Amino acid sequence: MCQSSTTTLGGNEVSGHLVRRLSQLYVGLALYGVSSALLVRSALGLEPWGVLHQGLSELTGLTIGTVSIVVGAAVLLLWVPLRQKPGLGTVSNVFVVGLAMDATLALVPDHSYGLAADVPLLVAGIVLNGAATGLYIAARFGPGPRDGLMTGLHARTGRSIRLMRTAIEVAVVATGFALGGSVGIGTLAYALAIGPLAQFFLRIFTASEEKPPSTVVAQSPATAASAPEQSILPK
Repeated sequence: MCQSSTTTLGGNEVSGHLVRRLSQLYVGLALYGVSSALLVRSALGLEPWGVLHQGLSELTGLTIGTVSIVVGAAVLLLWVPLRQKPGLGTVSNVFVVGLAMDATLALVPDHSYGLAADVPLLVAGIVLNGAATGLYIAARFGPGPRDGLMTGLHARTGRSIRLMRTAIEVAVVATGFALGGSVGIGTLAYALAIGPLAQFFLRIFTASEEKPPSTVVAQSPATAASAPEQSILPK
């Protein structure tokens, strides 16, 4: 009776932990879409992939959120030759970010109030983007499709992650700008701030993340020492 009760209690706690992680994942992805929309409305320049999405949106007439979904799906297909394995977070990233972005753009109208409105929108977008990144990475359901492309190229070529990220982002910014995407002071501010912000928020959300309790009453020191640590660190 006692052992059965303990097992049931442990199972409920593990289930609650999973629900919390899933909530963290989808809140983070939704906020990422919101932050990207705020950068669009600031009209001061977008993050690298946002420049490409906006340029393709101008070219095709599709909404920028829809373009984000299409590009994310196309990038995910590139994982196949790179032998990358997507997770729930990877697939969810493709759809949730784009949908949240379009919804936010519909709610936050375009404006012409000058820097008095543009700068706060830019700052809010960048800070929220860092918080959203920390949230969905700390949930540990797999990287986004664009991050997986970077790490996959790193694994296949042997080149550094920093070099792969720089090469990819320079290419998407150049392509997006040529298609009419917005590059400006916001693009530079994002590039300088997003790394430290994502690191800061990732530490906060990782520290608050409790490991699911085990239903095993005792674990030997040798078994505990050999258990792998499951965490995703910022690149």
